[in-house]
Amino acid sequence: MAIHAPRSKSIVVPLAAAAALCSLFACDASDGAGDGGDEACDHHDEDHGEDHGEDQGEDHGEDQGEEEDSEEGEGEESEGGEEPASLLTLGPRPLFLVEQMADSVLKDELLACADRPVSASDFSIGHRGAPLMFPEHTRESYEAAARMGAGVLECDVTFTKDRELVCRHSQCDLHTTTNILAVPELAAKCTEPFVPADPEQGTEASAMCCASDITLAEFHSLCGKMDGADPTATTVEGYLAGTANWRTDLYSTCGTLLSHAESVALFDELGVGFTPELKAPQVEMPYEGDYTQEAYAQQLIDEYVAAGIAPERVWAQSFELEDVLYWLAEAPEFGAQAVFLDDEVYAEDVGYEAAVAMLPELAAEGVNIVAPPMFALVELDGASQIVPSAYALEAKAAGLDIITWTLERSGPLNAGGGWYYQTTTDAIDRDGDAYELLDVLAQDVGVLGVFSDWPATTTYYANCKGL
Repeated sequence: MAIHAPRSKSIVVPLAAAAALCSLFACDASDGAGDGGDEACDHHDEDHGEDHGEDQGEDHGEDQGEEEDSEEGEGEESEGGEEPASLLTLGPRPLFLVEQMADSVLKDELLACADRPVSASDFSIGHRGAPLMFPEHTRESYEAAARMGAGVLECDVTFTKDRELVCRHSQCDLHTTTNILAVPELAAKCTEPFVPADPEQGTEASAMCCASDITLAEFHSLCGKMDGADPTATTVEGYLAGTANWRTDLYSTCGTLLSHAESVALFDELGVGFTPELKAPQVEMPYEGDYTQEAYAQQLIDEYVAAGIAPERVWAQSFELEDVLYWLAEAPEFGAQAVFLDDEVYAEDVGYEAAVAMLPELAAEGVNIVAPPMFALVELDGASQIVPSAYALEAKAAGLDIITWTLERSGPLNAGGGWYYQTTTDAIDRDGDAYELLDVLAQDVGVLGVFSDWPATTTYYANCKGL
């Protein structure tokens, strides 16, 4: 099966989905105006099942307005290739970043794209949705990412006590991404209950609540919130109020949590691609003696087959090479686009040089796509310019395609960018430098796509460059 390069595409979102999207951005889904202000939609407090939500609310009960002919709105690509203006919007952030760039040819080129029409692109991957401002892995976060032109969305996959697959970044992150600790009957089921900080003893607040502690029905009763916890807290309320100061709780009222199957249905409705990541279990496997890692990996694939999703729309991911090899052997139509998330570049027992040396072996085993963090693909040359790294060059020489992570996850870049920019720190001193890095990743490294916590940033670049 051919590996599909990123494509720019038009998506006609069904009117109901458009209304839900517009409820987040104050536009009118039925009038096609897309101004975002004059005719605000009715808003409802919703079940935002995101990592840090609170009260559970209602459906996106957006009134669909006057009846429109929606024959082309069934998630199919439109024949004309034109995205309805009301359905995609990138907001102010991309141009804010461009204006923060140092004067350069790239800056001029990106500024010249400001008034171009916008289409979705597979180059722009919604990392857990749009978690810079929306609770991750929630319906609202995914809809926001699609609204910003992400052509592919990610559901990190783990399992509940009753072995149902759900979208969570980690099997045991409910204490920082949901309101579970504020629900006494469910907090009592957590692997480790909340323990307040003790300033006198110098101990931090702690808790650990896992998807495998509760059933799918109980999982669905939770609210998603922005990921974070305050380790100095002495109360549950204080512990849950740990959102980073460069993010926001503005959309963290009650995010709607999704099962993996529900994410498949939503992404299909939105007309985007799928990149599920099979998360490493944090319980002993085989779970309860008979649920094996292979059964877990197969269950993920089975849910796409059951939904009738074409394999070429799916990029299944794992940090475990054994999972990728399993898909190659047992589900080769999906395995052809399986992505090996390469953390060996920073693993203490392996390291960068060893990870580079392993790339030809990965290709020989049938792996087609690798995905290391951004910093592994770039370095600085003698003139302090960002250039492809040895890893990037070796991956290409081995015939491997590359995806990378994660843009817009570092907060303000004026202090060097932190972990994701660690090989280019000396060249990073302003927010606009995100586009300098992105340009090298796209044009010199040649990545297929980039995960972003705010997909508008990558969508803008992809549209400007024709990706």
